[in-house]
Amino acid sequence: MGILSRFTDIISSNINALLDKAEDPAKMIDQYLRKMSADLAEVKKETANVMAEESRTKRLVDENAKEVAKYADLAKKALVAGNDGDARVFLTKKQDLETAGAGLQTAYAVAHENAVKMRQMHDKLVKDINALNTRREMIKAKVAVAKTQERINKMGAATDKLQGNMGAFNRMEEKADKMLDAANAMMELNSEAVDEAQALEEKYKSADTNASVEEELAALKAQLGL
Repeated sequence: MGILSRFTDIISSNINALLDKAEDPAKMIDQYLRKMSADLAEVKKETANVMAEESRTKRLVDENAKEVAKYADLAKKALVAGNDGDARVFLTKKQDLETAGAGLQTAYAVAHENAVKMRQMHDKLVKDINALNTRREMIKAKVAVAKTQERINKMGAATDKLQGNMGAFNRMEEKADKMLDAANAMMELNSEAVDEAQALEEKYKSADTNASVEEELAALKAQLGL
């Protein structure tokens, strides 16, 4: 049956394997859900048709069995009544029905097998869709967290680069300090040397000035009688 071959992959498919191949699970999961929902609608329709065919062939088998039993019973009644000719007619009919019944039984067996396969596909597809719907938000949440982590990683790299720039700034500041220290040292070396004797001379000059002031003050006090 064509529908069975078209949906063989549904029985063997693994939804986890499909998701593993998806580059963007957040987008692909919605795509898979749409596709699987469309598949489910077709599978459900075909499953109903196959199950109806199974019921129809089963009904024909049951009706045929009743007819066989009926003509077998009529053959018995004809024999009891002493009508061998009528019994032969009934038995011939019974055998024809049994031959047809064998074909109907074969058709029913095939219809039943097809119905089982279609029901398996239908049930598996329903199960996979329910599983996807259950995991849908969880998968999308994981993708969102992963993207946030990627942004954090990029910010971390930028921070590391900034730290590298700060290190360079510190090295330049240290270099400037060394240049300033060297300039101050050179200025100190270039300044005139201090004459120690001249410095001491100024000290003693101020001492002599103070002594003469004290002598004049004492003289004024004596003159005034103080």
